Amino acid sequence: MSKKTQAKRSPDESVEEVKATAEPVVEEGTDVKVSETEEVPADDKDACEAAKPKPVPKGSRRGSKAMQAELDKYKELAEGNEEKYKRLLAEFENARQRHEKESMKHYDIGAKEVLEKLLPVVDNFERALDSIPEEDKDRAFEQGIDKIYKQMMDSLASVGVAPMNATGQPFDPELHNAVIHVEDENFGENTVAEEMQKGYMYKDQVLRHSMVKVAN
Repeated sequence: MSKKTQAKRSPDESVEEVKATAEPVVEEGTDVKVSETEEVPADDKDACEAAKPKPVPKGSRRGSKAMQAELDKYKELAEGNEEKYKRLLAEFENARQRHEKESMKHYDIGAKEVLEKLLPVVDNFERALDSIPEEDKDRAFEQGIDKIYKQMMDSLASVGVAPMNATGQPFDPELHNAVIHVEDENFGENTVAEEMQKGYMYKDQVLRHSMVKVAN
């Protein structure tokens, strides 16, 4: 091909010519054989076999005897620490309960001192109500006094204060203070015939002993 002819060709024609020369031409109807497998060299096969993980012998699956002994030692140590923890937890709970009981005891001592000072006020309320004539009990002032008294008794009951109501009960020196002994056929022997001053309990403790008459 002459130089003049090459100069007249366009760039596209040049590219097509290069593609035609680079790609192999297969005639139509010709069978093409493609190799499906490729032989792996023996050295590569040995390397693959060596890279595969090998099964661990049954005797070595849990480690050596030294490792097992060390594991047992740490297991025993963990069990001992667990027992220490349980003992400490029990001791802490016991200490907490003791502290709570002591705190409640001190609280009750302080509460009793305050409540004892309120009992004379209650006594005066009761004396005032007992002195009101029957025909005057429906008046507004007397009704107001009665309501205040009931409100005070409800407040005392809410904190654990309750009257003993000793009349008719067997005499108990732990609860009652006998000031008079009387002969009364309406009561059995050693029975409280009359409560001269009302006694009170604070929870399970004596807040004030009852002053009573005891029948012989």
